[in-house]
Amino acid sequence: MIWFLFFCCVAGGCLGLDVRQSESDLITKPGDKVQISCSHDKTDYYLMLWYQRSPGNTAMTLIGYLYHKAVTMEKPYKEDFNLSGDLSGTTAKNGSLIVTLKQDHSAVYYCAASEAR
Repeated sequence: MIWFLFFCCVAGGCLGLDVRQSESDLITKPGDKVQISCSHDKTDYYLMLWYQRSPGNTAMTLIGYLYHKAVTMEKPYKEDFNLSGDLSGTTAKNGSLIVTLKQDHSAVYYCAASEAR
Protein backbone atom coordinates (compact mmCIF):
# COMPACT_ATOMS: atom_id res chain seq x y z
CA MET A 1 0.00 0.00 0.00
CA ILE A 2 1.26 3.52 -0.77
CA TRP A 3 0.94 6.39 1.67
CA PHE A 4 0.59 10.02 0.77
CA LEU A 5 2.14 12.67 2.97
CA PHE A 6 1.98 16.33 2.03
CA PHE A 7 4.00 18.95 3.79
CA CYS A 8 3.40 22.65 4.05
CA CYS A 9 4.87 25.39 6.17
CA VAL A 10 3.51 28.42 7.94
CA ALA A 11 4.99 31.35 9.80
CA GLY A 12 3.38 31.65 13.20
CA GLY A 13 3.35 34.82 15.16
CA CYS A 14 4.79 37.19 12.56
CA LEU A 15 4.24 38.47 9.06
CA GLY A 16 6.93 38.13 6.46
CA LEU A 17 8.91 35.33 8.11
CA ASP A 18 10.13 32.90 5.47
CA VAL A 19 9.81 29.41 6.96
CA ARG A 20 11.26 26.77 4.64
CA GLN A 21 10.27 23.13 4.79
CA SER A 22 11.30 20.02 2.86
CA GLU A 23 9.82 17.82 1.37
CA SER A 24 6.92 19.54 -0.36
CA ASP A 25 5.19 16.19 -0.92
CA LEU A 26 6.17 12.58 -0.56
CA ILE A 27 4.81 9.14 -1.43
CA THR A 28 6.12 6.30 0.70
CA LYS A 29 5.09 3.04 2.43
CA PRO A 30 4.39 1.88 6.01
CA GLY A 31 7.45 1.26 8.15
CA ASP A 32 9.57 3.86 6.34
CA LYS A 33 11.11 6.68 8.34
CA VAL A 34 10.60 10.14 6.92
CA GLN A 35 12.51 13.24 7.98
CA ILE A 36 10.97 16.64 7.32
CA SER A 37 13.27 19.62 7.79
CA CYS A 38 12.22 23.13 8.69
CA SER A 39 14.36 26.28 8.79
CA HIS A 40 14.14 30.06 9.02
CA ASP A 41 16.48 33.01 9.42
CA LYS A 42 14.74 34.85 12.28
CA THR A 43 17.52 34.49 14.86
CA ASP A 44 15.41 35.49 17.88
CA TYR A 45 12.63 32.92 17.19
CA TYR A 46 13.56 30.00 19.44
CA LEU A 47 10.28 28.07 19.20
CA MET A 48 9.43 25.62 16.38
CA LEU A 49 6.05 23.89 16.44
CA TRP A 50 4.91 20.90 14.38
CA TYR A 51 1.28 20.18 13.50
CA GLN A 52 -0.61 17.37 11.76
CA ARG A 53 -3.84 17.75 9.77
CA SER A 54 -5.43 14.41 8.93
CA PRO A 55 -7.42 13.85 5.71
CA GLY A 56 -11.03 15.02 6.00
CA ASN A 57 -10.25 17.09 9.09
CA THR A 58 -9.86 20.87 9.07
CA ALA A 59 -8.32 21.02 12.55
CA MET A 60 -4.58 20.91 13.07
CA THR A 61 -3.26 18.88 16.00
CA LEU A 62 -0.05 19.81 17.79
CA ILE A 63 2.54 17.02 17.51
CA GLY A 64 5.12 18.76 19.65
CA TYR A 65 7.55 21.62 19.73
CA LEU A 66 11.22 22.44 20.00
CA TYR A 67 12.30 25.30 22.29
CA HIS A 68 16.02 26.07 22.01
CA LYS A 69 17.24 22.42 22.32
CA ALA A 70 14.39 21.06 24.49
CA VAL A 71 11.81 18.78 22.87
CA THR A 72 8.21 18.48 24.09
CA MET A 73 6.01 15.83 22.44
CA GLU A 74 2.26 15.46 22.81
CA LYS A 75 1.33 12.05 24.25
CA PRO A 76 -0.34 10.49 21.16
CA TYR A 77 2.78 11.19 19.08
CA LYS A 78 5.56 10.00 21.40
CA GLU A 79 5.85 6.50 19.91
CA ASP A 80 6.18 7.18 16.17
CA PHE A 81 7.30 10.82 16.03
CA ASN A 82 10.51 12.55 17.07
CA LEU A 83 11.73 16.14 16.93
CA SER A 84 15.32 17.28 16.75
CA GLY A 85 17.24 20.48 16.24
CA ASP A 86 19.00 23.35 17.92
CA LEU A 87 17.24 26.71 17.93
CA SER A 88 19.63 28.39 20.37
CA GLY A 89 22.23 30.95 19.45
CA THR A 90 22.10 33.79 16.97
CA THR A 91 22.24 31.86 13.69
CA ALA A 92 19.57 30.55 11.30
CA LYS A 93 17.22 28.04 12.95
CA ASN A 94 16.87 24.40 11.84
CA GLY A 95 14.69 21.59 13.12
CA SER A 96 13.37 18.23 11.95
CA LEU A 97 10.36 16.01 12.39
CA ILE A 98 11.07 12.29 12.00
CA VAL A 99 8.07 9.98 11.49
CA THR A 100 7.99 6.18 11.45
CA LEU A 101 5.07 5.77 9.08
CA LYS A 102 1.90 3.88 9.92
CA GLN A 103 -1.49 3.90 8.24
CA ASP A 104 -2.90 6.75 10.33
CA HIS A 105 0.09 9.03 9.64
CA SER A 106 -1.05 9.99 6.15
CA ALA A 107 -1.59 13.71 6.65
CA VAL A 108 -0.49 17.27 5.99
CA TYR A 109 2.34 18.34 8.30
CA TYR A 110 2.99 21.96 9.20
CA CYS A 111 6.03 23.59 10.70
CA ALA A 112 5.60 26.95 12.43
CA ALA A 113 8.11 29.36 13.97
CA SER A 114 7.33 31.69 16.81
CA GLU A 115 8.97 34.14 19.13
CA ALA A 116 8.66 32.55 22.58
CA ARG A 117 7.35 34.88 25.27
